[in-house]
Amino acid sequence: MTTTTSLERHRQGGPPLIVPALVSLLLTLVSVALGASGPRLDTSAADALAYDLSHRTLLTVLGTIVFGVSVPLAVWTGATYRRLRQLGITAPGTAIGLAGGLLASASLAVSGLVTWTAGAAATAGSPGLARAMTDLAFATGGAGFVVPFGLLLAGVAIPSLILRFIPRPLAWAGLVIGALSMLATFTLLVPALDPLLPIGRFGGLVWLCVVSLLLPHSRPRRNQAAAEQSPALTNA
Repeated sequence: MTTTTSLERHRQGGPPLIVPALVSLLLTLVSVALGASGPRLDTSAADALAYDLSHRTLLTVLGTIVFGVSVPLAVWTGATYRRLRQLGITAPGTAIGLAGGLLASASLAVSGLVTWTAGAAATAGSPGLARAMTDLAFATGGAGFVVPFGLLLAGVAIPSLILRFIPRPLAWAGLVIGALSMLATFTLLVPALDPLLPIGRFGGLVWLCVVSLLLPHSRPRRNQAAAEQSPALTNA
């Protein structure tokens, strides 16, 4: 009976977290390489249209890949939320992290679909439309992704820090990256803060990969005392 219960719990643990985390990171690196020559926020509307017209196939592929990143990220978010619940964490922070991860995934999906559409829309010959497509793809894939992504990082890092699920330096790193990611909200007003975007995106994805390898399936005995001292983490 005990063996059967243990096996059932193991089966319900979800997929290995490292798989969707690593896929998200690799696809992100590919998308950055493909989009490196694309128009930026300071690119003129005429130049944005010229780029879109001459790179329609590239935009189609790039948009597909960016959209594709949203899928493993959503899988990682759901599986990690389930893992934290399995570890006994039912505080609101885990739900906030879940919401942040799903919002980040949705923003990436929108960014990818807008990029995919930009190639087809270029045939309309409208510089203003091309400029708007560029801005929307950047906003949803930039701050629109990184800011809620910071909520996901914090939602995993805080209980992991308090209950020592992962090494403390790694948990603190997640909190710092998460805080910087949420500060990226102000990149919409102050372009000088744009360096926060790659810090949140790449730093966060690398952090997810490391955490995926270290986050336990069950709570170690040494964490029971910490849980008793922090009942807010385990009480809904």
